[in-house]
This record gives sequence, C-alpha cells and structure tokens, in this order.
Amino acid sequence: MPADKKRQATQRFTWTGTDGNQRSFSYWCYLPPDAPPTSRLPLLLFLHGAGERGNNLSLVCKHGPPKLIEQGEDFPFVVIAPQCPFDQWWTMPQNLIGLAKLVEQVSADYPIDPERMYVTGMSMGGYGTWQLAATYPKLFAAIVPICGGTNLSQAVALQSIPVWAFHGRDDDIVPLIRSQEIIDELTKIGSDATLTIYDNVRHDSWSATYANREIYDWLLTHKTSNSFGE
Repeated sequence: MPADKKRQATQRFTWTGTDGNQRSFSYWCYLPPDAPPTSRLPLLLFLHGAGERGNNLSLVCKHGPPKLIEQGEDFPFVVIAPQCPFDQWWTMPQNLIGLAKLVEQVSADYPIDPERMYVTGMSMGGYGTWQLAATYPKLFAAIVPICGGTNLSQAVALQSIPVWAFHGRDDDIVPLIRSQEIIDELTKIGSDATLTIYDNVRHDSWSATYANREIYDWLLTHKTSNSFGE
C-alpha cells in the first residue's frame, strides 16, 4: 500500500542498547493537521502485532491508527507507530528501552505535552503495551492494551496507570484470561482498570476498538505530571 507522505512520514530511530549494540526502529509519524504552532500536542504510541514485524513499514498500516490515518481519519495526537524487527518481540528488554527512548526523542523533536502521552497495542503489541507501562510506570498517562496480557507480578508497577483493556471472549490466539486476570488483580488493589469484552469475537478485538472514538476521548481525559527515565 502506498503511503501518503502528507499524512504519515517515514522516520528511523537508532539507539544504543545497554549491551552496547546499536539498534533501530523504522516508524510512521503522523502530525495532527491544523494544530496551532504554539500548542503542546498529546502523543499516542501504537504497537502492532506479530504479523507486522519485519522491514516493510507498510505492514504497520494494516491495522489500528496507522490504517485509519491512511484512510483519511484525523487524530488529535502525534501518532508514532514503530515496526518491530523480524523474530523479535516488543517485550524484549532492549526493545522496551528503545521504545522509551523513541518516545523521548519524538518529544524533543515535536512540541509534545509530557503530561499527555499514551500507549496502545494489539496482540503482541498488547503485551508490549502492558510491559512498557510496567517498565516505565511514570511515562504514560493512560494505556489501552488490546488482546494482550502480562504477568500478575506487574500489577504493583501498573497500579497508578489508568487502563482500558479490550478482548474478544472467543479469542483462540490469546485467551481472554490473559486480560481478565491482570485487570482483576489491578481492581483488587484499587486501580482505575476496566476490561471491555466483545461477545462472539475471536482474536480481532482491535478493529472495533480502534474505530471507537470514545477510546481516544478517554485517553485525553488523563494527564500525568511524571517525567522521562523513571
């Protein structure tokens, strides 16, 4: 699919991991049209699923906000959508470091509002959303993980982050219990955590979710005063 450069620009980000090796992500970057030049913009990081890994960035536009942007939808966020390399996972420690550094770099390049940064992802990206937020609990104001999951031991790290998770009841790839158990654990400790379950839906719980403008409005109701690197 040809990319409309006026809507999403191709970028590349390189960082040095804790092992001393250089790594990189290619990513899409979308800027809201007609944003006042002096305004501070919210940021939305989108993490794709396992099927979109590799070195063909157009794959990242198969689903989620990048797909909707290509179809002409506008968003009130700067949207960044990196591509995970072949045979890797978002939850790998070096990739988590890279994602946090990418957010930091984009925030330096554009007038990002540090109090309104959010992350969402589907399937592998849902797992990545949970793990990235748990690893950097002061980075994001709210998260939307879709058909993902995380270890229950991460609940304490996630306790202060508003979560709206989504999952298909009949998901045969990532079972519903993966979202249900962490949401239940967060609820037990008093977190702002909600799970929406789609009846008669299998793994594709993302199409309906990303088409729902309410989730973007919900994200924007949340702010944080936290900063990078914590």
